[in-house]
Amino acid sequence: QVRLVESGGGLVQPGGSLRLSCAASGSIFSINAMNWYRQSPGKEREFVASIWWSLGNTYYADSVKGRFTIFRDKAKNTVYLQMNSLKPEDTAVYYCNLATNWGQGTQVTVSS
Repeated sequence: QVRLVESGGGLVQPGGSLRLSCAASGSIFSINAMNWYRQSPGKEREFVASIWWSLGNTYYADSVKGRFTIFRDKAKNTVYLQMNSLKPEDTAVYYCNLATNWGQGTQVTVSS
């Protein structure tokens, strides 16, 4: 059983920054990639960013490219999402994903 625990969400003004973290624990035999998704009210869950664990290759949704950065600490089995230049449309619950496992989500609200 794999456990994913997110933290770092909150309320921030437009143009501000937040850093999310997701720590993985439990029956982790190997990690290929870890991902961030988000879901806004009334919308489907959407891909935000992904990182390949071994080589560190990163991929981003067009909507966040240039503003968000995903990175990982392999020793801690933790993935981070640095979010800069936040916009109101970034408001959502952000979820960490590892294979078929999901975290509980952390709320990010961008509002003045």
